Parts: sequence; C-alpha cells; structure tokens
Amino acid sequence: MVLALLAWPIGLAVWANDKVQHTAALSGAANTPGTTYLLTGSDSRADGGIEQDGTEGSRTDTILLLHVPDSGPTALISLPRDTYVEIPGNGAAKLNAAFSWGQAPLLVQTVEGLTGLTVDHYAEIGMAGVEQIVDAVGGVNLCHDTDVNDVDSGMVWVAGCHDVDGTQALAFARMRKADLTGDVGRAERQRQLIGAVMSKVQPSQLALRPGQQVALIDAGTGALTVSNESNILDMARLALAFRAANGENGITGTPPISSIDYRPGGNAGSTVLLDPDAAPAFWAAIRDGSLPPGPVGGMPGA
Repeated sequence: MVLALLAWPIGLAVWANDKVQHTAALSGAANTPGTTYLLTGSDSRADGGIEQDGTEGSRTDTILLLHVPDSGPTALISLPRDTYVEIPGNGAAKLNAAFSWGQAPLLVQTVEGLTGLTVDHYAEIGMAGVEQIVDAVGGVNLCHDTDVNDVDSGMVWVAGCHDVDGTQALAFARMRKADLTGDVGRAERQRQLIGAVMSKVQPSQLALRPGQQVALIDAGTGALTVSNESNILDMARLALAFRAANGENGITGTPPISSIDYRPGGNAGSTVLLDPDAAPAFWAAIRDGSLPPGPVGGMPGA
C-alpha cells in the first residue's frame, strides 16, 4: 500500500512531464526579484479549438503576467493584446504582433522591456486546452451583465450568471467585438474564467479522485507548450500562484491605462495606451510586492 501511494504521484508526474511540449522562449536577461511567469493563449486553428476558417499561423488572444514576489501578494496582470509597445527590432506596434513576428522569444523580450520584469517561465496553451480543462472540472459558472450574440467568438449570452461547458467558456473568454470596453473587458472575463476553474480544482478533493487527476492533467498538458527550462513541477507552482492571485490576498487587474482607443497613425489602427506616468511605478510595485491585495489598474477614471 505504501509503495502504491508513493508510486502513483511519481508516475503521474513523469507521465505529465512527458506530455508537455517545450520551446525556446526565455531571453537570458538578468534575474529580477521574485518569480515571473508569462502565459499566453494561442488562437492557432491547428489544435481544433477554433473552427478552421482559413486563418493561418497563430496570435495571442490572451497575455497574462503572473508574478510571485519574494514577499507580498501574488499578482495576475492582464496585458491587453492591443497594448501599444516597443517591439525589439521592429519599432512600435501592438503587443500581440510580437508573437506573430517572432513567436515566444520576441514576445518575452517585448514584455520584459514593457514591465522591467525578467520572465522566468513561459507557458502557452491552445484554445482546445481551454475547452478540455473546463470540461474536465465539470463546467464552471460565469457571469456577464449584458446580452451578447457575437458571431466572431460564438458567444451567445443572456445577461446574468450561467453554468457553461468548455465550448461556451472558450467563447466567453474570446469575445471582444461585442464588448464596449474591447480588450480590457475580455481580459476581465478571462481572469473570471481562470478564477472559476481554480475554484473547482480543490487539491483535497482531487487526492481522492485519481480519475479526475488524470483527466485534468491530460487536458492541461495536451495543449501546453512551456519554455525549455520549465517542467511539470514549475507548472504546479504556477497553478498554486494562480490560486493565490485569485484569492482574497492576491492582486488581479491590468496596468494603468490612458486610452483604449489610442491611434498613433501608420498601420497600427486603434491601440491600448498604458499610462506613461503611472505604469513604471506600477510595475516596480508589482515586482516588490508592495501593492495591497485587490483589483488594480484599468480604464481611465476607473
């Protein structure tokens, strides 16, 4: 019995580690205090999460920075994909262009330049993975206060809170065009979805349900790509940090924003402009763990 109890988690960890894909991502920049994770959601059609529509390549609908300081609250910060930012070697453009142009390595470098935080671990999940994880936990309850019928994302919603499956949760997280706050509103819904999933994954309950352990790991790793230096134990620490950030002693939100419709000219179109005066101090406070728990950042005047 003792051998079985020891063998199960070890075997589970080895199996999970073999399922995770790896990619070159980290920049090799000097370390900054704490541990920083960069997480992205890829809209590639290759994994079947989104119906094939002729769109080639991949972009990042979701960009999240998760920081665990040496002391202080853990922070989960959404970076709007349309954030106007300097991309190394390419000039100023929208943040998600960094991923389109140079995949994970260029996105990591761009985020490090924007935040001043060195990325220690990178993780990318395909859209199919989102569906599978939600289904593996038996669905989640999500809330949105307006009716929605958005063709692009597939989100059909009656104002209020509803129990949803993986397909509906993915549409909830992807919808942007029917939201008056655009990228910022989508980021709020994505964080809500993460919190809803985390609330369904109770370690004490999972310990008694090996079948659900396997289903969750299978769903979470099958569409997961991480930096070459990261392993399944790092992803377990990431999950714990997610839980901490979404708890009452964590920090969630966006950086301070000056405009959600900043038009710098050229081919950039409408972008999100971070507050140039407030953002540097914000990132320093995230790094040092000096912000109080609770929601942060957001729209001008919010």
